[in-house]
Amino acid sequence: MKLLAIGTVAFDAIETPFGKTDKILGGAATYIALAASKLKAEVNIVSVVGGDFPGSYLDMMVQNNIGIEGIKVIEEGKTFFWAGKYHIDMNNRDTLITELNVLENFDPVIPEEQKKSEIVMLGNLHPAVQLSVIEQMEEKPKLTILDTMDFWMNSTWDLLMEVIAKVDVITINDAEARQLSGEFSLVKAAQKIQEMGPKVVVIKKGEHGALLFNERKIFFAPALPLEDVFDPTGAGDTFAGGFAGYLAETGDLSFENMKKAIIVGSALASFSVEKFGTEKLQELQSKEFEIRLNEFKNLTEYSYDI
Repeated sequence: MKLLAIGTVAFDAIETPFGKTDKILGGAATYIALAASKLKAEVNIVSVVGGDFPGSYLDMMVQNNIGIEGIKVIEEGKTFFWAGKYHIDMNNRDTLITELNVLENFDPVIPEEQKKSEIVMLGNLHPAVQLSVIEQMEEKPKLTILDTMDFWMNSTWDLLMEVIAKVDVITINDAEARQLSGEFSLVKAAQKIQEMGPKVVVIKKGEHGALLFNERKIFFAPALPLEDVFDPTGAGDTFAGGFAGYLAETGDLSFENMKKAIIVGSALASFSVEKFGTEKLQELQSKEFEIRLNEFKNLTEYSYDI
């Protein structure tokens, strides 16, 4: 299946307790596409960058079999830029700079040959942009996945509800699930969110793993305990990209296969945090990936005789 990823392709400047960077490659769509490219899915990006965006980054995407026809370059503009500083626990961060630049007037245009993509991954953007993408698809995708955040819940509630009603899967963190549903219990929260439209709810819990809900069925995937975590930026997008990419690769959208997709997404996210930005995803080799997937299997596999 073809996977279409919509989101930011951006510059990030990151500071953690373990170091800091100047401007490096970032953006939700970048992480999503790089993660999906580690599988055998055909993935294309729709985004916008400025004339300051290096051609070498676009070349790297092409080398990773990522379609970039949908990335619009506005030569006279500047690329979206975000700078942040993480606290010692790495779960909290302060945003230091946000420069929307060309993203401020982003009007996505889906290339004709991608309007029939079977899976659409709507990265974290203004709900009006996400809605525009949904409306441009020539055929209803077999699966539409939405990522969103508390900012849009606070500022564009009605529009966000319109988008949520049109998607099949939503991926949010535990705090956002509680805010969206008004429920503290994540089980009740997932049930409330399913009533809004999505048949499947994925609740990300960072270093504590992820929960998958479909009707009354629940699956939990742990996060791999790591010796070193350098940069959690983009981990959630990497997770979503791995999840969507595995479903696109296998063409199986059943709940049982989504369980495997959750593990694949978690494994890729565990690589993403080991270096700054997208560096680890760019250099990740298939053998490393296979070893990491086995580590996840060993993490939870056990026998129990009654």
